[in-house]
Amino acid sequence: MKKHFLAPFVAALVLAINAHAADPETIARGQKAEARSCIPCHGLMIIHTNRLSRAAWNRELDKMANWGGKSPDRDALLEYLVTNFGDDKPVAKPILTGDGTGQPAKQ
Repeated sequence: MKKHFLAPFVAALVLAINAHAADPETIARGQKAEARSCIPCHGLMIIHTNRLSRAAWNRELDKMANWGGKSPDRDALLEYLVTNFGDDKPVAKPILTGDGTGQPAKQ
């Protein structure tokens, strides 16, 4: 009997999560916002190696805005960051530089 009670709840939860997923157009706008708003001060590595929750990315964007790094398309930027670098994504592989210069090791 408990299984019958949980099934509709789980189905509703899955639908709610999928309905909240960002569409490709929003993600593309967010990537452009990253290029305009984040890249002038940060390299991609510092952004793309993070794995943060929605709340943590939101706090980061608030912090950057308080330091003058405002994005005209903040909502799309947040969706882009959560979709690509959320805490549910695999941890990025470290970039090995070989000599500490920040350049990939020569083979």
